[in-house]
Amino acid sequence: MTKDRNDIGSRERILAAAAAMLAEDVTARLSVRAVAARAGVSMGSLRFHFPTQRELQDAVLTRIYDHVFPNSPIHDRSLPARDRLVNCLRQVLAPAGVGAQAREAWTLAYQTYIASEPTDEVRAAYLAIERGGWQRIEYWLTALADEGVLPKEDHARRVKFLLTVLNGLSIERALPAEESILKSETDTLYMAVDCVLAS
Repeated sequence: MTKDRNDIGSRERILAAAAAMLAEDVTARLSVRAVAARAGVSMGSLRFHFPTQRELQDAVLTRIYDHVFPNSPIHDRSLPARDRLVNCLRQVLAPAGVGAQAREAWTLAYQTYIASEPTDEVRAAYLAIERGGWQRIEYWLTALADEGVLPKEDHARRVKFLLTVLNGLSIERALPAEESILKSETDTLYMAVDCVLAS
C-alpha cells in the first residue's frame, strides 16, 4: 500500500517538474535525466511511470492543456472527431482576425521575423511561438489517439501538415478574396482534417 502511494507521489512530482520546466522555457526539450533530477526521483522511477520520452511529453501536455483549456472542443464527444478537430483549429485562426486586422498581424510578423536577419533572441522568440502551436495541435491529436480515432504514434508529420495549413489560411485572411473567406477556410480545414484522420 505504501509503495503505491509513493508511486503516485513520484508520478505527480515528475509531471509537476516537467510542467515547470516547460513553463520556464516553452522551447525546452524534456530531457528525461533533467526531469528526474528536478522531480527528485530516480531514472528508474521516471521510466517506470513513463517508459518513453514521448509518453512523458504526452502526459505533461495533457496535464497543461486540460488545466489551461478545460472545455476544449476536442473533449466534446457529442460531436464527431472531425468536427471537434476543425473547431480546435479555428481557435488558432480566430485571434488573427480577417482583413485589416490580419494584414496588421502579418505586417508585424514580417517586420519582426523576416525583413531583416533575425537575431538569436528573435529566432528564439519565434521558435517558442512555433513550439507552443506545435504542442497545442499535438495535444489535440493525442486526445484523438487516446480515443482510438488515430493510431498512438508520433504525430509529427500530422502536426507539421496542420501548422502549414493554418499558416496558409492565416495569410489568406490578410489577402483580398472574391468569395467568403469563412466558406473557403471551412472547406480547407475539413479537407486537411479528413487527410489527417485518414492517414
